[in-house]
Amino acid sequence: MLVPPPLMEETNGSISSARKRKGSPCQQYDGSQGGQVIPSIDDLPEDIFRHIHALMPLRDAARAACVSQIFRKSWRCHPNLTLSKESLGLNGTVVRNDEMTRDLVSKVDNILKSHSGVGIKKLEFQLMCCKKVDYCYLSNWLHIGVTAGIEELILWLPYGKVAYNFPCSLLPSGSENSIKYLQLAGCAFRPTAGLDCWRRLTKLWLIDVLVTGDELESLLSNSFTLEWLVLLRCSEIVCVKIPCQLQRLSFLRVGQCRELQEIESNAPNISTFRFFGNLVKISFGGTLQLRDIQMDCSRQSNIFYYARTKLMPSVPNVENLSICSYNETINTPTLPGKFLHLKYLHISLIGDEAISPAYDYLSLVSFLVACPCLETFIFEVHQPDMKHDSIIGHRSHLRQLPEHRYDNLKSVMIAGFCSAKSLVELTCQIVENASSLACLTLDTTQGCYNSDGVGKPGICVPMGRDSLEEAQRALLAIRTHIEGMIPSTVKLNVSEPCSWCHAIEH
Repeated sequence: MLVPPPLMEETNGSISSARKRKGSPCQQYDGSQGGQVIPSIDDLPEDIFRHIHALMPLRDAARAACVSQIFRKSWRCHPNLTLSKESLGLNGTVVRNDEMTRDLVSKVDNILKSHSGVGIKKLEFQLMCCKKVDYCYLSNWLHIGVTAGIEELILWLPYGKVAYNFPCSLLPSGSENSIKYLQLAGCAFRPTAGLDCWRRLTKLWLIDVLVTGDELESLLSNSFTLEWLVLLRCSEIVCVKIPCQLQRLSFLRVGQCRELQEIESNAPNISTFRFFGNLVKISFGGTLQLRDIQMDCSRQSNIFYYARTKLMPSVPNVENLSICSYNETINTPTLPGKFLHLKYLHISLIGDEAISPAYDYLSLVSFLVACPCLETFIFEVHQPDMKHDSIIGHRSHLRQLPEHRYDNLKSVMIAGFCSAKSLVELTCQIVENASSLACLTLDTTQGCYNSDGVGKPGICVPMGRDSLEEAQRALLAIRTHIEGMIPSTVKLNVSEPCSWCHAIEH
């Protein structure tokens, strides 16, 4: 990347005054307009040049500053500095880590030394690739870039070495406080009581950061404008306490904090909650605004049971719910409570081993019965081996539960559909009682789906011989027990293993 040279002094006054000199060669005459002067680009106000320069990507802005006196001047006040190996043109270079670190540090150092530090709105350091970066450089860079007026600060450091202690004292306070977005990764963060530099903070991301629950609570108690809070892999946090004063907080994401035992939120307006990792005690303090929940506890069992018995009664107004469990050994119970607002339900069973044969898939009707407004139901089953009783060759009749209506259910997808008798019974129960059902998708492969239940196109997931044979039994179960009962108003989609990639040798 080109680094602009130091700003040169103008010998004949300012650029703006030079433009105004009579007879400037930049002015042109148009004879058709009676000698009227047509302004050139050089006659634009300096603020316009600065705005144009600010919109350029960092590399283009640096190149412009190398060839233009006007842009060279505005470079010293360039508002957006994103400093990474990609923005500095090092992403295509195959070098050892120490060489990468040396090149990146040299370029960042030159850029910041040629910058006045004035006017910076966004300062971003992406230094994950620099395993041996000297933190003395980083401290100097932060002293230059973190000035009054900065709104967005992003610092990503390599995780695993001695943690860099982020200097909270650098952040402007008082009337100069303007920081709105703070994202830290791979460092220690020790906010203390009494700092007022968090008064305008709206988004806080802490990833692989050493911070205690008390330190976090101290910060949150002064962050009344906070709207987003993300805590990922923060290994020192035992309890996350969110005070009721955070009236604007609407998004909370917590994941893989290995010492975490409890999340206690009293913020009244959280609408979106994301959690992944080992299940902990979760309390929302009577929050009625919570609409969207995703919980991925794919290394822990019986999350369906937890969601039905403890989670859902505490969030009565939830509209979208996605939960992931490693295994279920307890059937999902039917309880009297109703969840009148739930419209989207995505549940996943993802195990490295076979799902417990004791789990009755038909018990998932409990969710459907409790959610009269449910419109979309997605159930994913990913297991290397199916141990449930297969309906193929089974002589007993299919079970039928007492009649329940799922009159708003329009779309159902079962991914990883197998020949388990209880799963076929669940499917038949839905078809018979969902009067508004428009689409039923049964996928016998091991494809992956996103939160909307949409498969990843063009991806053929490898399947072992046992899985392929089970897929053939599942297809037979669909033809034998399900296809004949599908109403003409329902579109049935059946996905099977790719015949090119998954041919079974006989």
